[in-house]
Amino acid sequence: MPDANDRKRSAASHFGEHAAAYLDSDVHRAGGDLDRLAGWCASAERGIDVATGAGHAAGALLDAGVDRVVATDAAPAMVATATTAFPGLEGAVCDAERLPFADASFDAATCRIAAHHFPDPAAFVGEVARVLEPGGTFAFEDNVAPADDALDEFLNRIERLRDPTHVRSHRVADWTEWLEAAGFDVEATRVVTKRLEYDEWIANVDAPAERRDRVAAAFEAAPSGAAETFDLTRGDGTIESFVNHKLLVRATK
Repeated sequence: MPDANDRKRSAASHFGEHAAAYLDSDVHRAGGDLDRLAGWCASAERGIDVATGAGHAAGALLDAGVDRVVATDAAPAMVATATTAFPGLEGAVCDAERLPFADASFDAATCRIAAHHFPDPAAFVGEVARVLEPGGTFAFEDNVAPADDALDEFLNRIERLRDPTHVRSHRVADWTEWLEAAGFDVEATRVVTKRLEYDEWIANVDAPAERRDRVAAAFEAAPSGAAETFDLTRGDGTIESFVNHKLLVRATK
């Protein structure tokens, strides 16, 4: 089984190869969730976007009026894509669990739809807390799993089958616990849903035929309650779309 560093290298390589696709991805480039995260940080002067991907959240911070924004990612190609696509961003290639910045360097931090790839989410939250000054805002979003054990297992199984760089979608209670343990006051939480077209969801990671077949088989073997929880839609006997659940959190150090 690969260790944490192997997972990180694999994820960085994978996302680097797909940087252009992530820039154009409908899931990542727009939405009310993106506007909400940026709005929570609008009064900040120095922002950091952790695991920036193609830079959408970092660019939104600039648009919201944050004076200086550093876009960080473990994949050099993602940082290059972000700083090219959103002029004015600063870029840094680094590990989300080991940020190379001094204590209290920023007064706002964002991380959007990325933490399910982190081997040690508590370490990531601790690093964000360290680089934020007292009173700083952390605007966070990630996919989350249901509280039901069988549905949690199902969701994470299909995600790993589709994309081997997926580590885990955690539960809302997990994120609340890690944030509070790191010294954050959790001021606002909201779980929203996003409908995903099945074919586009599979195509986004360029999954080979063998992995696609295994994902399809896993959907066919979904546990009781999955059809309702994930609002599965079918056509001609195959999955057409489903919803995933995303947690948005505003926390203050």
